[in-house]
Amino acid sequence: MLLYNMPLRTLMAAALATLSLPVLAQTIDFEKYNPPSTLVVPAHPLTRARFPFVDVHNHQRSMEAADLDRLVAEMDKLNMQVMVNLSGGNGADLKKKTDAIRAKYPGRFLVFANIDFSGVGNAGWTEKAVAQLEADVKNGASGLKIFKNLGFSVKDNNGQRVAVDDPRLDPIWAKCGELKIPVLIHTADPEPFWHPLDENNERWLELKTHPGRRRGNENPAPWQTLIDEQHRMFKKHPKTTFIAAHFGWYPNNLARLDSLLTAMPHVVVEFGAVIAELGRQPRMAKAFFEKFQDRILFGKDSWVPEEYGTYFRVLETQDEYFPYHKKYHAFWAMYGMGLSDAILRKVYYKNAIRIIPHIDKSRFPRE
Repeated sequence: MLLYNMPLRTLMAAALATLSLPVLAQTIDFEKYNPPSTLVVPAHPLTRARFPFVDVHNHQRSMEAADLDRLVAEMDKLNMQVMVNLSGGNGADLKKKTDAIRAKYPGRFLVFANIDFSGVGNAGWTEKAVAQLEADVKNGASGLKIFKNLGFSVKDNNGQRVAVDDPRLDPIWAKCGELKIPVLIHTADPEPFWHPLDENNERWLELKTHPGRRRGNENPAPWQTLIDEQHRMFKKHPKTTFIAAHFGWYPNNLARLDSLLTAMPHVVVEFGAVIAELGRQPRMAKAFFEKFQDRILFGKDSWVPEEYGTYFRVLETQDEYFPYHKKYHAFWAMYGMGLSDAILRKVYYKNAIRIIPHIDKSRFPRE
């Protein structure tokens, strides 16, 4: 048979069979393919923030004395002066945390309270929740953290999903405004978690490696429905300060977030777990930070000290094309925004001091 009459697949197979180079026999999973860049550009990796900072989005289940010793030693290396523990719980559990902080490291940690949503709809549930919140604030809580279970899995006494803007919760948000404490709220998750799991989903690798994060229109509701619930709730309570976690899940659509913040001046944002979105659009992100410099807080979300360097580098440097610390979160490269010192000071600590009560101002530079 002449070569030009052979099917292409057969021809290619015959050609490959004649080669013995080891590389042709290798198979590399996409997840493992992560070659270092050969690009040679100035690099300024950071392990410490230029200014002392407040991390407004952290989680620490235990705050025993030994835990606090370890945390403070690691915080000092990063130049973190204050950590906000959003997993404060409520009642005796919260008081135990605030008492431990006062006894060991006053001023280095703040605690946000959490709502126990079990029993929503039962007689007196709302009044009880509000009273518990008041008691928690008296016991040292500096704010209220709402986890994504509200909107996802919280159900009322009839087994119905409790929407983020459920009117039975309105007295809680109103009480936060009265007590002058902020509400840091996480609603929904990245929108691609609801998209088809195919080659067009840039979160494919994350969903493949973390299948529990997959969502759908019936699991538990469409993404836009959840986000709209949150925004309706914000608009109902203009006297309460809300901190929209993760840039309100619009870090990849800053024009839309701009319009939302413009319409709701009592809402601010923090960038926990979304620095990768900002680092791939440094020019637009920098313009956004310049415009909303008084309404952006530093947040990280998970306590992994060695990952903070990516945040510092995106915020402070003008470095080009450097890697993120989790490939499954972001397989693309980062670029630094090179924010001015004036904006960095606001993002690192000034905005937090203005928005969150009980921060020890003496730990930060006087100007």
